Amino acid sequence: MPLSASLTALLPEYVLTLTGVLIMLIEAVLKPGTSRKPLGWLAIAGTTVTGILSFYQLHLGVLTAFSGSIQVDAFSIFFHLLIGSVVVATLLGSLDYFESNAGEYYALVLFGAVGMMLMTCSVELLMVFVGLEISSISTYILAGFRKGEGTAVESSIKYFLLGSFATAFFLYGIALAYGATGSTSIAGISAGLGSSATPRMAFLALAMMLIGLGFKVSAAPFHLWTPDVYQGAPAPVVGLMSTAPKAAAFAVLLRVTFCGFPPLMQHRWSMLLWGLAALSMTIGNLGALKQTNVKRMLAYSSIAHAGYLLVAFSALAPAGIAAACFYALSYAAMNVGAFAVVTQAGGYKETLRSFEDYRGLAIRRPVLGFLLAFLLLSLVGIPFTGGFFGKFYVFSAAIQAGHVWLAIIGLINSGVACYYYLRLLSSVYTKPVESASVATFDPTPVVSVPAGIGLALAAAATLMLGIMPGHVLHLANYASSSLRITSAQVPPSAPFTSVTPLTNQPK
Repeated sequence: MPLSASLTALLPEYVLTLTGVLIMLIEAVLKPGTSRKPLGWLAIAGTTVTGILSFYQLHLGVLTAFSGSIQVDAFSIFFHLLIGSVVVATLLGSLDYFESNAGEYYALVLFGAVGMMLMTCSVELLMVFVGLEISSISTYILAGFRKGEGTAVESSIKYFLLGSFATAFFLYGIALAYGATGSTSIAGISAGLGSSATPRMAFLALAMMLIGLGFKVSAAPFHLWTPDVYQGAPAPVVGLMSTAPKAAAFAVLLRVTFCGFPPLMQHRWSMLLWGLAALSMTIGNLGALKQTNVKRMLAYSSIAHAGYLLVAFSALAPAGIAAACFYALSYAAMNVGAFAVVTQAGGYKETLRSFEDYRGLAIRRPVLGFLLAFLLLSLVGIPFTGGFFGKFYVFSAAIQAGHVWLAIIGLINSGVACYYYLRLLSSVYTKPVESASVATFDPTPVVSVPAGIGLALAAAATLMLGIMPGHVLHLANYASSSLRITSAQVPPSAPFTSVTPLTNQPK
């Protein structure tokens, strides 16, 4: 493969990597106490350039690199743009969040984004594993970045330990897929399984990989880490890790399920995902009902939304793929916005934690209160918001595939979710208790300009997805068709991935 082709295919990742390295080099020579804000702006500039390069790649057709292990198409570019948008919004909300020594924070965010983007464009499972590790290591550190806080250290350790187990399951799944088909490329696995009777080892391989990816997307029953990690991690980091890594993991899951395993297996793994979707929606919403801490409530909410998104996986392509892409984007917009409000309302010390602490927020800080109310209504799925059309397309795809009961379970869970979202909304617009100290509620009286831009972008995206979803849905359909077309083209396998399957070896 010529170097120019490899350079073009991974140009966004190269730019992010070089920007992160440059930030670390500049950080090393800055004097203690010097503002690190310019490093944050450098990270935002690098991510913006990455988005422009991704748009440029969209007009180049399908790009492959490194013996076919990397494939850049409309599907991967869709998620590149999604991840880049989340990173920009997170960085804008973080510029005034950390008190000092935040240079390495910006570099870690960029390195994590590189891993997520690699996951979305990799069609070789070993390359997916590399991207998963790059993303995971960065988020493990970011989860404990609120230095001096015991809950932050606990959050980071729990995330690391449980994440290591989940990664091991994913790696075992790759090994079993290699044993069943003789290949670790997604197209090679599809060709190997389609040319012969499906071995039982392949089902076990898929189950193992589902466990690893289920952890990354907080799907039940692999969700136990989520509430504790979200509660202890810094609010802007939670906004990032609850959206971008999930989007990358869902992109991998879409490739593995719809492309890696032939249609004759779909009725089997579809039912498995049917059960995971129903379980995630139910456990997430029931768990959120009991919460009094806002971040823990949003953590259980993210489990439920992972279930909503998994509903699309039980549907048939292309409707299921397009619905999953659209929902991933709408959820990212409203969840990043919600955690941006939490960041600005509570500050670095996160003094606003419980529902009661948010009492009267709209009276003292009307703009923040209104934005939080709007984003909560979108999470509920009220019309004219991105959340409404996201759920509409997901449930419609499930009904078209004949999974009516799953759609009914999803609708019931959406009704249950109204209770805890509206409970927080009522606190925001309820007059505070007379004896409460105003200083307790206003650690950050003025929203900074960068944070305001990030909040405005998240709210605008949520609104536009609710009133004019056609353009994004068209892009999602285009990404879906790209995934289905290019998956039929088996890329040239590298030497170490092209061997005789164990099941067909001569005795």
